[in-house]
Amino acid sequence: MVDRSFADPSLAALYDTLNPWGPGDDFCLGLVMSAGSVLDVGCGTGRLLGRARREGHRGRLMGLDPAAAMLVRARAHEPGVEWVLGDLRARAWHCEFELAVMTGHAFQVLLGDEELRLALRAVRAALVPGGRFVFETRNPGARAWETWTPDRVREIPDGCGGVVRVWHEVESVAAGEERVTFTETFEGAQWEQPQVDRTTLRFLDTDPLDRFLSEAGFVVVERYGDWGRGPLVLDSPEIITVAETTSRCG
Repeated sequence: MVDRSFADPSLAALYDTLNPWGPGDDFCLGLVMSAGSVLDVGCGTGRLLGRARREGHRGRLMGLDPAAAMLVRARAHEPGVEWVLGDLRARAWHCEFELAVMTGHAFQVLLGDEELRLALRAVRAALVPGGRFVFETRNPGARAWETWTPDRVREIPDGCGGVVRVWHEVESVAAGEERVTFTETFEGAQWEQPQVDRTTLRFLDTDPLDRFLSEAGFVVVERYGDWGRGPLVLDSPEIITVAETTSRCG
């Protein structure tokens, strides 16, 4: 599940360049390789499961994403994976996977309490007893949104010999509601005018996060503040959670 702007094929083509493989991908790949069956919620261009298959994973791998343009690229990456268009409401899975992952801060697009509860219940139902759910959300204590300013412009290759300029600008921070709304702007020769997408993210701290997980039938078994498995402290960039199902299938 990626930023809604990447539903546009011209932007989906830039996703992996804008978000190159990094430590978070390495972290998740190790977990995927050790699980017999994996559901990637918000798989984007499919590079995580595609790489797992190429590196020898022989079990069931399924990628789920609501953006058709992203799944077109996922299928090009690796045809030997099940790719499903939609979100967690697309199917009713029951005890089918040992591991579910949700990367790219996709967890933060679950804005409402009921939306979050429904998503967690769906993941819980999809997992076998003792199955694990791994995801990350930006730590609100690090206040990452304060760096999302239009003077911080990033330039990436457009694949045609030119560059695309990308920047962010925060529109609002909802005090007490953990929500930040911002725009992401793409400017390049392939568009007559800049492409602007507006997104809202939810920044949950550990206490409410753990309450939602417990309510859905999960217990947190590992938690880190960065992809090097460092401890979670006030200004850690991430809240990386490994949660395990607590009983029989949901």
